[in-house]
Amino acid sequence: MKKNPLEKVLVRHAGVDVGFEPVIFNLASGKDRGEVKKLLNARKIQSVSDDYDEQLRELFGIKNPSMVYAPGFEEKFRSFRTALGRTMPLSEHGRWAYYPWIGALVHVLPETDFQLVRTARNQNLITKEEQEKFYNATIGIAGLSVGSSVAMAIALQGGGRCIRLADMDRLALTNTNRIRTGVQNLGVLKVVLTAREIYQTNPYVKVEIVSDGLTPKNIAAFFRGLDIVIDEIDNLAVKCLIREQAKRHRIAVVMAADNGDNAVVDVERYDLNPKMPYFHGRMGKVSYETLLNLNKFEIGKLITKLVGAETVTERMQQSLLQMGKTIVSWPQLGGAALVNGAAVAYCVRKILNGQPLESDRALISLDEKLVPGYSSPRSQRHRRQIADNFRKIY
Repeated sequence: MKKNPLEKVLVRHAGVDVGFEPVIFNLASGKDRGEVKKLLNARKIQSVSDDYDEQLRELFGIKNPSMVYAPGFEEKFRSFRTALGRTMPLSEHGRWAYYPWIGALVHVLPETDFQLVRTARNQNLITKEEQEKFYNATIGIAGLSVGSSVAMAIALQGGGRCIRLADMDRLALTNTNRIRTGVQNLGVLKVVLTAREIYQTNPYVKVEIVSDGLTPKNIAAFFRGLDIVIDEIDNLAVKCLIREQAKRHRIAVVMAADNGDNAVVDVERYDLNPKMPYFHGRMGKVSYETLLNLNKFEIGKLITKLVGAETVTERMQQSLLQMGKTIVSWPQLGGAALVNGAAVAYCVRKILNGQPLESDRALISLDEKLVPGYSSPRSQRHRRQIADNFRKIY
């Protein structure tokens, strides 16, 4: 069938690649001013955000906290701002971040001041020294379903000046129940949309992407220079490769699995004990080769073994038994992805700062905390019974 003219235009525009990295301009530079003028003339800038005066006000208050609630703060700030304006126009202070995928130009503080202001509300829940270690780390994240929530939780808390992302998949409609994005990103690589979200939080970070996913050929390069790695991929064989590299580089692995509304967080401290067995030995002796050709049902069985039948919620158990019958895949919830993201970011921050942390497994259960009678003897007996039945079947 012949395409109509509109369809041709839509197809052409759908294939346009606008990248995932912002461009940082310094308008004190004549060259950069010229580049911004070109973008404006080409109508590639659709919106301009200049809240720099308020950013300066916050910066001034953060650097002078004793003045904030004292009389005369506004007068002192205006004096500071006026003095700053004498050196050059305010538009030439700081930097301008251009985001080509949304056509936005944003005026921001220089990096050091930007990071200070952006993380000011973290103090003293996160100390200055802890924040610096967290920010200056190179963090690898493999798998960007739950991993996208992990990446954003880390970025929101001011961590990971260098974040390395690996995933081969593109965003599908079924992903949008747990990945924080919109339908405008359907078909976009998950590494690209996650990188964009991170950069929109902090334009100064460095995000590196591996859009082919992790393979035996590229995994060594992925691990080069990492301080810690987060494993959120489904492929059990590649999970083995991740642990092989983690042992070699003596870095920790943090992994989280959603379990209904809850989270199962696993911490493997190869930085402390490189001889420990993969997955704490929960799946027995496994290797990349033995796990390479498993189908989705076999993967489900092994993941159940890894997570533990006694841990899997009743509804999740029922769902796993319906795979290929009434449902296509195991279910996942957006709320659980957010819980996992927060939990893993917490673990990462603690490990990077050398602070005490559970070195095996932690169950984070909303059911336990919020469901009446969850811990009663009757409920515990019921869960043990269904776990035993599930273990026999699965």
